[in-house]
Amino acid sequence: MTLNNVLAGKESKILAWVVMPDHMHLALQLAEDETLSKTMNRINSCSAIAVNRVLNRQSPVWQGAYHDHALRDEAQLFTAIRYLISNPIRAGLVQKLGDYPYWNIVIADPDEALLY
Repeated sequence: MTLNNVLAGKESKILAWVVMPDHMHLALQLAEDETLSKTMNRINSCSAIAVNRVLNRQSPVWQGAYHDHALRDEAQLFTAIRYLISNPIRAGLVQKLGDYPYWNIVIADPDEALLY
């Protein structure tokens, strides 16, 4: 299961993500009829099921709380995404982002997705 599969059939979009050892960062574009709470519940639930399946266990994966920031324009979005995907470097996990395997960014229309 991928993060994008979690939102299949929804108009909300994951624009960028990075999974850290004990948390994850997401840049989301919510559909007009979706709430952040509902979307995060779906992401946390589906990803926890997948993680527990891989680890052959049944226990909590994510903390209950999340922090959100509304982004007003494209400049704020790109600044937030640069910050988000740089987390593995700031955490000392890698020296170059390309060395960290658990991230992705979609920088175009999802129908013409350019993935890096």
